[in-house]
Amino acid sequence: MIAGARGGGAAGFEGGIWQVRSRDSGDRAEGALVGEILIDDADFPWLSGRFRPGPAHAAVQDLFARELALVEGDGAGHRTEWEEVCAEIERRVRLLSPDGPVAEFLLHIEGDRAWFRWSDEPFERAGDDR
Repeated sequence: MIAGARGGGAAGFEGGIWQVRSRDSGDRAEGALVGEILIDDADFPWLSGRFRPGPAHAAVQDLFARELALVEGDGAGHRTEWEEVCAEIERRVRLLSPDGPVAEFLLHIEGDRAWFRWSDEPFERAGDDR
């Protein structure tokens, strides 16, 4: 299921609070709070909103800054490095919808704004045999 399938469409997401939590608690969803995103815009497949940092934000702040710098830079020249940074973000944090954890996501955080897309199932990647 791709973003937008829960909640009956994009408009149903506005006003929801999503959480970014650390994965330092293993498989439990109770990892330290990296931050919360109050959704104020839904433009399928992206959701965006106001980001409110939590106590664990400092531990990953530089990682998100690096990811965004690579996205905004020369995409072709930095793609491998960007993919490595995204993989590190996925190893360090999880994204939780109001309904619970999502399987996979692509999240950008800049200052007090965050925007992301998500899926209930892992994203299909080039070369995957799924």
